[in-house]
Amino acid sequence: MTDQPEDDLTDDRQPTESLSRAIGERYLTYALSTIMHRALPDARDGLKPVHRRILFAMRELRLSATSAFRKSAKISGDVMGNYHPHGDSAIYDAMARLAQDFNVRYPLVDGQGNFGNIDGDNPAASRYTEARLTAVAEALLEGLNEDAVDFRENYDGTLTEPVVLPARFPNLLANGSSGIAVGMATNIPPHNIDELIGAALHLIKHPNAADETLIEHVPGPDFPTGGVIVEPPAQITEAYRTGRGSFRLRAKWEIEDLGRGQWQIVVTEIPYQVQKSKLIEKLAELIQTKKVPILADVRDESADDVRLVLEPRARTVDADVLMSTLFRNSDLEIRFSLNMNVLIDGRTPKVCSLKEVLRAFLDHRQDVLRRRSRHRLGKIDHRLEVLEGLIVAFLNLDRVIDIIRYDDDPKIAMMYEDWSKEHQSGQRRATSEADYVSPLIGVDLAKVTPQPDTTGTYLAGDPPLRFADRDLSDMQAEAILNMRLRSLRRLEELELVAERDRLLEERAGLEDLLGDEGLQWKRIAEELRETRKQFGKTSEFGARRTQFAEATEVADVPLEAMIEKEPITVVCSSMGWIRAMKGHIALDSELKFKDGDEGRFLFHAQTTDKILVFGSNGRFYTLSAANLPGGRGMGEPLRLMVDLPNEAEIVTLRIHRPRARLLVASSAGDGFVVPEDEVVAQTRAGKQVLTVRGDVRARVCSAVAGDHVAVVGDNRKVLVFPLDELPEMAKGKGVRLQKYKDGGMSDAITFALGAGLSWKDPAGRTRTETDLDEWIGKRASAGRMAPRGFPRDNRFT
Repeated sequence: MTDQPEDDLTDDRQPTESLSRAIGERYLTYALSTIMHRALPDARDGLKPVHRRILFAMRELRLSATSAFRKSAKISGDVMGNYHPHGDSAIYDAMARLAQDFNVRYPLVDGQGNFGNIDGDNPAASRYTEARLTAVAEALLEGLNEDAVDFRENYDGTLTEPVVLPARFPNLLANGSSGIAVGMATNIPPHNIDELIGAALHLIKHPNAADETLIEHVPGPDFPTGGVIVEPPAQITEAYRTGRGSFRLRAKWEIEDLGRGQWQIVVTEIPYQVQKSKLIEKLAELIQTKKVPILADVRDESADDVRLVLEPRARTVDADVLMSTLFRNSDLEIRFSLNMNVLIDGRTPKVCSLKEVLRAFLDHRQDVLRRRSRHRLGKIDHRLEVLEGLIVAFLNLDRVIDIIRYDDDPKIAMMYEDWSKEHQSGQRRATSEADYVSPLIGVDLAKVTPQPDTTGTYLAGDPPLRFADRDLSDMQAEAILNMRLRSLRRLEELELVAERDRLLEERAGLEDLLGDEGLQWKRIAEELRETRKQFGKTSEFGARRTQFAEATEVADVPLEAMIEKEPITVVCSSMGWIRAMKGHIALDSELKFKDGDEGRFLFHAQTTDKILVFGSNGRFYTLSAANLPGGRGMGEPLRLMVDLPNEAEIVTLRIHRPRARLLVASSAGDGFVVPEDEVVAQTRAGKQVLTVRGDVRARVCSAVAGDHVAVVGDNRKVLVFPLDELPEMAKGKGVRLQKYKDGGMSDAITFALGAGLSWKDPAGRTRTETDLDEWIGKRASAGRMAPRGFPRDNRFT
C-alpha cells in the first residue's frame, strides 16, 4: 500500500452522519419494534404477537378443543419456523403461561402434562407435554375464514398471518396483560367475562355512558387465584377512569376451631402471582427471626387447592392482630398496579380508561361484523349465480343432455346456446301452473304463455320459454357439467329452489344490516349475549373468584406487646460476639469465650427490650433482645446483625430507656446531649448521630444523670462545667467540651455536683471527691491536672 498525501483523501473516508444521530435513529427503530411487536398488547384482541401466532399456528394444526392433543415441541417448532423467528424456549414459555389456570383467568391453551404450578415450579420440557386450544381460544379465532381481519405476510413472505384476531369477547381485560417496553410499560389485571360483557352491552345502549356507570358492571379485577380486594371503591373508580392506579389484594383466610379453646388460621386463597413456596419461606423466616413472635408455626397442607395453616403462639392471641401483622410483613397482602397502556388500532400506544378499552373492542367487533357480512354477501352472490345456472339446466334438461352427449366442447356450447329456441328432444310435464313457473329465475313472465293440453297439464317446453337475454357464465356452465346424475331427480330441483329462496332472504337481510348501524349494534349485542351464556357466570369457570371487603385495619402493635416478657442476660465479648442467656445470672459469673477473647459487656435485660449499639463511627444501631442468639454457644458476631464497618469499634452496648438522654462525645472533645428516643434505628444501616471526620472517633456515650459534666483528656487534665452549657441536639458535631494542645478527650461523664465526682482508684476502691472548686471552669477551657489517685487509664468508670 502506497502512502497518499492527506490532500488526496477521498470523501469516502469521511463520516456520512454524526454518531449521535446514527445511534438515535437505530435506537428509535429498536424502541418502536419493542413497543409494537413485543411488549404492549393490542386493545382489540388483547394479545401480543407471540400469543397471537401461537393460537393461529395451533389452529392451522387443527388443534381444536375437541381434537387430540399434539406435542408442545411440534407446536413451538411450527410457530418458530412459520411465524415467530425467535427462540423456541421463549415461545414455549409463552404458550405454557396461556395454559396455567393460576396465571390466566380464562386459559387459551389446554395443556396435558406438567405445565408448572402455583409453587413456582417450571413446566416440563416441551417434548414431554401436549396441548390443544380451548373453547375460549376458539372464540377469539372465530371468523378468520370469513375475511374478518386483515392478513399480512410472515417474516419470510412464504405464508400469511392475521394482523389481529376477531375476538368474540374483550380478552385484553378478561385475561389481562403485562409487559415492559422502552420508556413505557403495561400492567392490566384479569377481569370477569360476564361483568365485562355487561359493561359492553351498557356501552352499546348508552354510547356516552360515564365511567362511574361502567364500574357498576365491572366493580374490579377478578384474579384467577381469588383473594380479597380491600381497596376503597373511590380509588378503584379513579383507577379505571384514568387508566392508572393500584389494588390492595389480600389472601383469603378463616379461623378453624380445633376444640378446647384451640384454633388455627387456614389460608385458602393467596394473592395473584405470589409463589406459594416463597410465601411459606417468608413466613418461616418471620418465625425464625421472631419478627412476628405471636406466630408459632406454618404448614403447607395444600393438595389441588391451597391450604396454608398458621398456628398462633397461644390461644389468647387475637387472630385479626396476627393477620394484620402478617399482611404488613409478607406477601399475604400485595398491591397490584394498574397501567392500561395499550396499542389502539395496533399502532398507537395510549394509557386508556376502562371506557376507552371497551370502546376499542366494540369498534373492532363492528368492523369484524361488516367484513364478515360482506364476505358472506359475496359467497351468497356466488352461490346464487351457480343456482341460476343449475335451474336453467333443469328447465332445459333434455337439451343439456344432448349438448353433453353430442357436442365436442359442451361447455362452450352451453355458454353460447340460444336457450330461447324450441328444443327437439322431448317435453317435461308440470302438474300445475305454479309448479311450471316457480323454478324460473330471471324469467320474463309476460313472455311465458303455457297452454294446457287435453289432460289439463302444462307442457314445460311448449310454447318455448324465453329467459333473460344473457349467456350462461363460465362458472354456471362448469357447475352444470359437474352436476351428478343423481341430482337429476325432481327432489333435487325443489331443493335448489328452496335454497335459492333462503339465500335471497339472507342476502336481503345482510344488505339491510350493512346499511343500518342500529341493526349492526343489535347483532353485536346478540353475539355478546351468546358469548356471555357460554363463558359467563353460569358456566363452569365463569363465577367471580375475587371478593371485595373493607380493610380491617388493626392499630400497630408494638413488638414488645407481641413478645413474651422473659428475663435474659446479655453478654458481649471484646471481639463483638453477642448472646443472650436465659434468666438473670450473676454479673460476676465466669463465662466461656473464644480463645483470645474476653467479656466486655454484661447486663440484665428483658426479651422485650431494645439494645442500643454505639459505634466509633458515630452511628447508633438497634437490636431486639428477643432476636439475640441463645446462650448455649459462643453467640454470633454482632457485625452480622447490623452493618457495623470492620474498622469501627463498639463504644457502648446498653438497654434503650425511653425518654432518657445521652451524652455523646468524640475523641476531638466535641459533643452534645441527645434524647435517647432520637437514636433508635429502624434498619440494619443504623442512624448517624455524632458527626466524625478524618481520624476523629466517637468515644463517649453515657446516660445523663445530674447537673454537671466532668471531662478528662489524654493529658490527664480534668474540667467540670454545668450541664446547661451543653446543647440538646438530634445529630451533628456538637460543641467543644474541653480545649487540648496535644492529644484529645479520654472520657466524659455527667454527675450531681452535690454528691461529688466518683471514680475507682488503682486498688479497685471507689473514691469520691466533693471539693471540686479547683476543676470547675467554663466549657471549652483547658482544665487542671486530675486529683491524686485518679486512674492511670484516664477513665471515670
